[in-house]
Amino acid sequence: MASSMKAKAPTPALSRRAVLAGAAGLTFAIGTGGIAEVARATASPGRGALNPSAWLSIASDGTIAIVFPSTEMGQGSSTALPLILAEELDADWDDVRVEQLNRDDRSFGNPIFGNVLYTAGSTGVYGYFDSLRKAGAQARRMLMHIAADHWAVPLASLTTEPSAVVHAESGRRLSYGEIAALPYADLAVPEVAEEDLKPRSEYRLIGQSVPRLDIPAKSTGSETYVIDVRLHGMLYAAVLRAPVEDETPTSLDDGEARAVDGVVDIVTLPDGIAVVAETLEAAFAGRDLLTVEWSEAAPARRFDSAADLAAYAKAAGNQGHQATKWRSSGDAATAIGQAERVLEAEYLSDYAYHAQLEPMAAVAAVDPDGKGAEVWAGTQTQSWTMRTITEVLGTTPDRVRLNMMTMGGSFGRRTALRQEYVRDALLTSKALGKPVKVVWTREDDIKQGWFRPAAAQRMRAGLTAEGRLTGWHHRVATPSVIAYFNPLRWEQVDPSDIISMRGSESGFYKLEHMLAEHVITDRGARVAPWRAIGASYTSFAAEAFMDELAEAAGSDPLDFRLKLLEHNPRGRKLLETVVEMADWTKRSPSSGLGLSFAGYGASMAAGIAEVQLDESSGEISVSRFWAAVDAGLIVAPDNALAQIEGGIIFGLSSALKERITIVNGEVEQNNYYDYEILRAHEVPEIALHLQDSDGPPTGVGEVGTPMVAAAVANGFHSLTGRRLRHLPFTRDRVRAALT
Repeated sequence: MASSMKAKAPTPALSRRAVLAGAAGLTFAIGTGGIAEVARATASPGRGALNPSAWLSIASDGTIAIVFPSTEMGQGSSTALPLILAEELDADWDDVRVEQLNRDDRSFGNPIFGNVLYTAGSTGVYGYFDSLRKAGAQARRMLMHIAADHWAVPLASLTTEPSAVVHAESGRRLSYGEIAALPYADLAVPEVAEEDLKPRSEYRLIGQSVPRLDIPAKSTGSETYVIDVRLHGMLYAAVLRAPVEDETPTSLDDGEARAVDGVVDIVTLPDGIAVVAETLEAAFAGRDLLTVEWSEAAPARRFDSAADLAAYAKAAGNQGHQATKWRSSGDAATAIGQAERVLEAEYLSDYAYHAQLEPMAAVAAVDPDGKGAEVWAGTQTQSWTMRTITEVLGTTPDRVRLNMMTMGGSFGRRTALRQEYVRDALLTSKALGKPVKVVWTREDDIKQGWFRPAAAQRMRAGLTAEGRLTGWHHRVATPSVIAYFNPLRWEQVDPSDIISMRGSESGFYKLEHMLAEHVITDRGARVAPWRAIGASYTSFAAEAFMDELAEAAGSDPLDFRLKLLEHNPRGRKLLETVVEMADWTKRSPSSGLGLSFAGYGASMAAGIAEVQLDESSGEISVSRFWAAVDAGLIVAPDNALAQIEGGIIFGLSSALKERITIVNGEVEQNNYYDYEILRAHEVPEIALHLQDSDGPPTGVGEVGTPMVAAAVANGFHSLTGRRLRHLPFTRDRVRAALT
């Protein structure tokens, strides 16, 4: 049983004389901090529903509906976020139902993104944590007020237990559902201060292994994704898109396509041709029979991934090339210039595809006047999806009915300001006057992918004669991701691009003289955020280079890092824990151990990879991976473990296999057979430790990935004495390193 909250007054603030007969529910506004500013509690006994705030409602049968303001793509936030509110509400978790927010209502916006509805970057839990706690606490206090008035007892005499208010002195008890059925009056919103919130020692739900709400439907196959949506009279569209960005059709022969049984019409789109049919099979069959000649004058025809990366490397190595300061402290140039020894190394990384399980899809039913629509889409942002719809139709949000669908993965792919798959569903539906479902194939998804950018990084550092690090310079040549995928945001932050540069600040170490710079290069592909954003490649360079410095200093990689973490006891603890887990001092002649210490935002992770090598083929395998993670307060431990393990696998897959190549503007890869990802039998045994922390939540979805590539590279060096500096570590690159 939770203890009662501190009373602000000795008697209830309600009066039955103020009951307004026949009025509607209780509502009040939630500001960006989640605190109610205005309240009006009015209802009739017959309604049997209580709306303590915009965040939740309580039915007379005890059902508690909590608004879920983010989007679910497998990360489990549709459980974690309602759990936070339910904890402070003191709700029975079995009573909770989750309601997906299906509109661009900025009162529910993510505070981290200026109240834009945007699910990305592991910001859901820590972004909404305070707002949801306070909303839950206020609702609980309001329920107690109503019960106190009903019983005519002091508020301070009441406590709560799961989904019930209790008056211990008289033994009386009212369930939240019973309270919802009571008449209640005008009520000033209860004040809730930080000290009124539950101490962590009283948490029943947060920190416990509460079953995820989305798992049963996914396990039984009853979950509804966009591809499962069925509407009366719905048609299907398959789009043949331009092979190169910004090209347009110069001639079209669609005779054979129109002759396919079931094909209804052919619609020209801004960057493709849509075949619309009665069945998806007919749409694909018709698309395969289109004969299209495309323009060949688009600037993207010059895109060539190998040439682009070579140009990036040249720019990164040219200290005179213009760069934007990302983070700095002290005077790195002078410290390095005065060092006894200066080391320098170049690190490269190729484009990477998100490889999410579910390709792009959307359903649109445009109204007869063309100015309204109902849309079903899986995206990471209600705000940008609504913007896409209103811009395409030239309409206003009140004409749009949006259904945000569960996604089969995303990893940043569905974050863009411009959502071409939603646009195409709208345009084809408007042209045909019927609902239309647009479905991409895996080949479409790869060929038309928005990728993690390629990057070239120049690392430079100085050492004293005693092997102490004196200066650190991290120079990253890569395009601005924000400028492409969200130009509106770029107008606000130019030239500071967190998507491209995160991780290069090396914020966990004490680097008295450091400089991280962004050489903003020309874009050679469609680019978008990718799991752990820039930290997926910047941490690779930083942590692989850290091992190179340790070797030059004659130091063990662990000891070298520990000296740089004297100010960071939590980080030191992670390293000490992971080396104990892996038995760091015990080495095998057939494998190498590689250490890495990285993180994402304020979340830290230390990892060790056990690397093995088939020298004849050049194939690297990772048999075991140990990790210790500090992500502040862990709201849902089982889910946190799953997310971090998934991030580690994601990092291993991209480090060992994943590579997009582009020639003459066209993506060369087609499907999983030539864009390889880590297979089940290649996944290592993973041992994971979550460090207890008294800090706030800091995010778990991205933290597993940044440490991985460097741990593998460092393990390879431990085994062979050779360095790997180009992601991914393909067989030919491994063989080249060995020779």
